[in-house]
Amino acid sequence: MVTAKAWVLKKHFEGFPKTSDFDLKMIELPNLKDGGNVSVMSLKLLIVSHLFLCYRPYSQRDMKEGDIMIGTQVARIVESKNPAFTVGAFVVARSGWRTHFISDGKDLQHLPFNWPESLPRSLALGTVGMPGLTAYFGLLEVCKMKPGETVLVNAAAGAVGSVVGQLAKIGGCKVVGCAGSDDKVAYLKKIGFDEAFNYKTVTSLDEALRKASPDGYDCFFDNVGGEFASIAINQMKKFGRIAVCGAISQYNVSVPQKGPYIQVPMIFQELQMKGFIVTRWNNRWEEGLKALLKWVMEGKVKCHEHVTEGFENMPTAFIGMLKGENIGKAIVKV
Repeated sequence: MVTAKAWVLKKHFEGFPKTSDFDLKMIELPNLKDGGNVSVMSLKLLIVSHLFLCYRPYSQRDMKEGDIMIGTQVARIVESKNPAFTVGAFVVARSGWRTHFISDGKDLQHLPFNWPESLPRSLALGTVGMPGLTAYFGLLEVCKMKPGETVLVNAAAGAVGSVVGQLAKIGGCKVVGCAGSDDKVAYLKKIGFDEAFNYKTVTSLDEALRKASPDGYDCFFDNVGGEFASIAINQMKKFGRIAVCGAISQYNVSVPQKGPYIQVPMIFQELQMKGFIVTRWNNRWEEGLKALLKWVMEGKVKCHEHVTEGFENMPTAFIGMLKGENIGKAIVKV
């Protein structure tokens, strides 16, 4: 019998999450039964999957206190009674913050069959996984970027934003990104962003955006919302497209904010603004993963991971990610 460690939601978040909001539990797993079950051991845990990055509304809506925290992992099959999953195979699973679990296989996804040995498997949680797919479909299907256009992305040094910028460059666009530290800005320039600035140190966000692209922006990939989005919308070109991917500025707000209002620039610039969740394109994930893996192997898309060692450090890593301490994908190595 295997004993699994699991982090549970001890108390719903009030304001910014605290380590005391989580509780570490030990769970005894039963032996496998005939009928297709597999025993799985987590190797790398995603701090929180992008789908559930809006962690407060999702936790309030979909979780109750005592539930295992939402998350995704790269894991290895350690015992199997399911012919579709052999012992030693690697899978991606959305099974929360736990070290071991039993599955019937329906929630497991094999890593791409041609995954190179030289490539960290943890990238299946980031650039060659759901965050990368979010960038891929957000740019192609929501922003509908075209060569020669100017693309703006905020939270640009994160798991999604960093891929957005690089894919936009592959697509022949000029790319402007912003981030919250000078180190992150340096990273953005290193991976090919045409312009990048630290939004925390500029005297005027409006001026910084105008300086980076005096003619305005055709596409805006928004991960932040709030004041940044309100200012950026006023600098969109005619018929600009805005992909609303996240709202980082709003996740820890306990009192709803008012305005400013965006109808006037939306009307006069005839803008399109669309929110999206990447699972809309579940039937095309193989296409996206194949393209992302190819670009990574060709060196056209560069990857960076912020790795925290130790399952016991999950809450600390999670809180650090929300504070913007990571460059690229934040993961925990078990």
